Amino acid sequence: MAPAALVASLPAPVPVGPATKKATRPTKPIPQSLIDGAKIGRSESSDPSKHLKFQPPKNIRTMKKIGLEGQGAIKQMRAEIFSEKVLEECQYSSTFNPNMIRGMGPARAPFAYDAWKSPEVLPKISEVAGIDLVTSFDFEIANINITIPSENQDIDEILDTPFADRTSAVAWHYDSFPFVCVTILSDCTGLVGGETALKTPKGEILKVRGPATGTAVVMQGRYIEHQALKAMGGRERISMVTCFCPKDPLVKDETVLVGVRGVSNISELYTQYTEYRMEILEERIRHTLKQEREREIAKRPFDIANTRSFLLEQKLFLDSMLNEIVELD
Repeated sequence: MAPAALVASLPAPVPVGPATKKATRPTKPIPQSLIDGAKIGRSESSDPSKHLKFQPPKNIRTMKKIGLEGQGAIKQMRAEIFSEKVLEECQYSSTFNPNMIRGMGPARAPFAYDAWKSPEVLPKISEVAGIDLVTSFDFEIANINITIPSENQDIDEILDTPFADRTSAVAWHYDSFPFVCVTILSDCTGLVGGETALKTPKGEILKVRGPATGTAVVMQGRYIEHQALKAMGGRERISMVTCFCPKDPLVKDETVLVGVRGVSNISELYTQYTEYRMEILEERIRHTLKQEREREIAKRPFDIANTRSFLLEQKLFLDSMLNEIVELD
């Protein structure tokens, strides 16, 4: 897949983050039955030949679908998510979502980490997205949203409720990262709701959901306003959101931290974000320097306009970093 060139474009929408400004642990505990049900007898390593099943999407709109084969991969991921170490160190809560798991990393969740980093998986996600992608950085492998249903559900009442009035599991928002893959980790049997809702520029609402446990949707969450609706009729709604960015450093990167700053270990987040952005800048400078050396060898005149355009682009890139790396109140 050919990499895209760095081009000027309209600014991305400005995300509105949760009111939560600092990392906060949930006040409502995850049910013990959910934790016990995620335990497995034996841990496995991620094996794409066993755990990945890719099927090109039949309908192409703004989002496409991939699937993870069977229950094996999902059981491994759930076991890691609800492990004692992860629950002790990686739970977060915000005004957007009261129960999240974030920043598990390779030490606490090796299966999930290896799965999303897999050289077999990344090309499939890239094919769906239409551009070569890589995971953004380790802290975002991955964000797990957990919604526990009310004990007093009335499914008929939910079905009769207009879509716009249904309660959301996660509020309307834009993501902080260019691309996300939302994977369903909960049992969809008997599920009512639980879709990912997308809002078009005209205000039209589209609903998208994988048909079963282990299916996923890939979307440009940085540019599409969306929310997760509450699931009714099932035991819970658990979705894993993994963030991606273009592999080519010359492609415009509009990653921001407003949506994740208040639900992260800030030192880890800032460290990984800074390294990620500096590597992009480093590669851009190397690319431009190579072009300059080739120009000089070929005895072509210095291109003032092009050089100024490049420098302005990098100035805006650094200004964006200054806006994101801030002290917390």
